[in-house]
Amino acid sequence: MKYIFVTGGVVSGLGKGITAASLGRLLKSRGYKVISQKLDPYINVDPGTMSPLEHGEVFITDDGAETDLDLGHYERFVDENLNKYSSLTTGRVYNNVISKERRGEFLGKTIQVIPHITNEIKSYIRLVGERSQAEIVITEIGGTTGDIESLPYIEAIRQLAREVGRNNCVFIHVTLVPFLESSLEFKSKPTQHSVKELNSLGIFPDFLVLRSNKPLNPVFNEKISQFCNVDSDCIIGNSDVRHIYEIPVMLEKKGFSLKVCQKLGLEPREIDMKQWEEMLNKLSCATKVVKIALVGKYIQLHDAYLSVSEALVHAGIANGAHVEIDWVQSEYLTDENADELLGGVQGIIVPGGFGARGAEGMIVASRYARTNGIPYFGICMGMQTAVIEFARNVLGIKEANSAEFCSKEEFNVISYMPDHSGCQIGGTMRLGSYPCHIKEGSLMYDCYKTKDVCERHRHRCEFNNKFRDEFVAAGMIFSGTGDNNILVEAVELPGHPFFIGVQFHPELKAVPTARILFLRLLLRRRQSMCR
Repeated sequence: MKYIFVTGGVVSGLGKGITAASLGRLLKSRGYKVISQKLDPYINVDPGTMSPLEHGEVFITDDGAETDLDLGHYERFVDENLNKYSSLTTGRVYNNVISKERRGEFLGKTIQVIPHITNEIKSYIRLVGERSQAEIVITEIGGTTGDIESLPYIEAIRQLAREVGRNNCVFIHVTLVPFLESSLEFKSKPTQHSVKELNSLGIFPDFLVLRSNKPLNPVFNEKISQFCNVDSDCIIGNSDVRHIYEIPVMLEKKGFSLKVCQKLGLEPREIDMKQWEEMLNKLSCATKVVKIALVGKYIQLHDAYLSVSEALVHAGIANGAHVEIDWVQSEYLTDENADELLGGVQGIIVPGGFGARGAEGMIVASRYARTNGIPYFGICMGMQTAVIEFARNVLGIKEANSAEFCSKEEFNVISYMPDHSGCQIGGTMRLGSYPCHIKEGSLMYDCYKTKDVCERHRHRCEFNNKFRDEFVAAGMIFSGTGDNNILVEAVELPGHPFFIGVQFHPELKAVPTARILFLRLLLRRRQSMCR
């Protein structure tokens, strides 16, 4: 098995994850089985309890792991389902080691960072490849080189490189090359100091990926090569592009994956990027513009809805359209300003979320879409608020609400799942991939073209089945169900151009070749505009 480690220096947010994902795409396009992994230095066991405004969205794998948003990039680029071994945090490392110590597995030894913590990290790196039977494992180390919290991970990959042999391991370091407008020159010192720091920890990078806002010239690369002791042809420029999906093609024009294969002693198989390039061509040739309102409570940080926004991009590619997202703060959306904030859009999406803040604005968005014939797609909380709105304004249950927002049980059309309530917050939800049975003849069936699908979930509330007959009598269709018809997975309204709410998160399986429900949302928008 071959191992590729991606580290970052100078500042955070350079795009280590995109670099790792792009390389994964390129190596897969050469016919290799690739699996990706992210090691995060924070002490949370997972990001499940972290605020989306602080950390961005929580990405869910098929087996129910709550992970960093970079895993979404890996899946979208490489198109391989990841697993719980694809994500590791310092909190999980220490939790695992302490649990083993309590069980007496270390036979009375004094537990230390080296070797016990580093051994636990190495075991995860090996396991992710073994469980997926991958030929190449690409592991991104979170944080910035020199941060105290990342040191155990750096030491672990140093040790692993010795154990597997340097011919089976490649180190890639991503750094920032700033451009000073005052002197009109790129500065190499930040990269030099970052590489020096990495060298002091025992890591000597095989490749440098230089992030810059403008293309670098060969003379600059030679300078970096001399000071950082990295071959000049292994210094890869990664300048700004219009869209992240252009990065794999840009990197391959510089021979990135071919050079990585050579370093690892892999056969340089012919690369096939035809499908990816066709997708990019559609993206660049899009002429139509579709404006979609995304009504959420965390819109201050767009990464909180990263998978949703990317799924809309994919749907736009398939439709030859550029999707323009109108970010609407649900906390400030009311009946009085709904026309102003939603009147000019061709579709409305209400994504997932937790807590009462902003929920009333989501309910307003649902009512506005329902009564004005605007295509509506509610995801998780977006389905639940659509159900609440229908109960209030169609069924006449004026106090209808969710158990998450209100303690009046007799009016809660959304209730806690029986096995998912309690005082512990982390890891107590319905997580991961579950089957959904779709009703034939429904709009959902028209979208999926099949009766059974599996989608990923992250929720602790569900439709309250005590109200099921009332909703059916009023015209709502329960077009998707799970758990032997017990759990309501999807609702829709007949006679509406497009009105669907789903309890699951279809955006988590979105790839650039389009995601069915998002694709149909844009198709229905076009059909309704032509009527």
